[in-house]
Amino acid sequence: MARIVMKFGGTSVADTDRIKNVAQRVKREVDAGQQVAVVVSAMAGTTNQLVDWTRGIARMHDAREYDVVVAAGEQVTAGLLALALQDIGVNARSWLGWQIPFATDGIHGKARIEHIDTTIMEERFEQGQVAVVAGFQGIGPDNRITTLGRGGSDTSAVALAAALRAERCDIYTDVDGVYTTDPRITSRARKIDRITYEEMLELASQGAKVLQTRSVAMAMQHGVRVQVLSSFVDAPGTLVVDEDEIVEQQVVTGIAYSPDEAKVTLVGVPDRPGVAGAIFGSLADAAVNVDMIVQNVSQDGDATDLTFTVAQADLDRANHVLEGLSDELGYKQIVADAGVCKISVVGVGMRSQPGVAKTMFQTLAEKGINIQVISTSEIKVSVLISADYTELAVRALHTAYGLDAEVVG
Repeated sequence: MARIVMKFGGTSVADTDRIKNVAQRVKREVDAGQQVAVVVSAMAGTTNQLVDWTRGIARMHDAREYDVVVAAGEQVTAGLLALALQDIGVNARSWLGWQIPFATDGIHGKARIEHIDTTIMEERFEQGQVAVVAGFQGIGPDNRITTLGRGGSDTSAVALAAALRAERCDIYTDVDGVYTTDPRITSRARKIDRITYEEMLELASQGAKVLQTRSVAMAMQHGVRVQVLSSFVDAPGTLVVDEDEIVEQQVVTGIAYSPDEAKVTLVGVPDRPGVAGAIFGSLADAAVNVDMIVQNVSQDGDATDLTFTVAQADLDRANHVLEGLSDELGYKQIVADAGVCKISVVGVGMRSQPGVAKTMFQTLAEKGINIQVISTSEIKVSVLISADYTELAVRALHTAYGLDAEVVG
């Protein structure tokens, strides 16, 4: 008897009709003889409403009480789905994070899972019961509710699949798989049948919204096979698997883009040891994540320009930190630009195939698109361009790397 974890996102459980639809999908797996655990998100829009209420009461809120409030959305969904399953004759019981428990660290709002005790759940499996689990939440060392951060239900599902030694973890969402790029930008985007953990991790971290980055990293660490499926159509999805399961790799698997970037340039930074450490250390202390970094070569040995990117949401905080370092560092000015976009080409085939970066640069040059910053990894090349050229760049690169689907008719 196979054991699977099914996870349903907010759009999949947006109202009671959709929850009933989810119940029918779960019943199909039960009828096929599977042992099933279901992880659910809050109904679409619920978490945003709970966050707004929390901030409306107290802008500088206690993170422990914040977690109590925002965890409530998943509790409602878990109870409703358990009821829907019982109503169609499926033995089901809801479980909250603290009841299993999902033991986490004490970092409220962005807790990390340390251990999952599945003893009782496995006993119930043997009795033919379906476990409906509230995602996104756990319990900290002080016995208080914790939450895993936005998108944390994906992480809950993969962690549970690892703990249960499940055959796979099926992530149901509003898309029917992982595509070579955003289908809203080009109708020639193709659904990928299989993709490696590393490629999915790069695509997720570079802007693809299908899976949460932490969940992919956890799946790769524990070898959990993940399948991305649609809740609304019966169609094959995309399997996220180890590289060994894919016979022949594409050079480039997909094109990702991240429009939520901002570029910061410090002009006239003194060219001396310790300056970069002071800048990026201070930003890290303020919880500002820095991505792409370029330092110009100093011509006179006295001063240079330092350019880097941060999330748009962190731009004001980054500027505040840098302004506080003005007297200490003695740079001339800060130039910030929120009108940029990061474009990335990703593929494990890059390891053995030269010329990927050349194709990217030539393609963008032919379209008259200027590259502002470049960064690379073993299976990724990213560039920063003006946001005005995002769609043009994605479509041109998708074609240049031979990713376009054939148009029928």
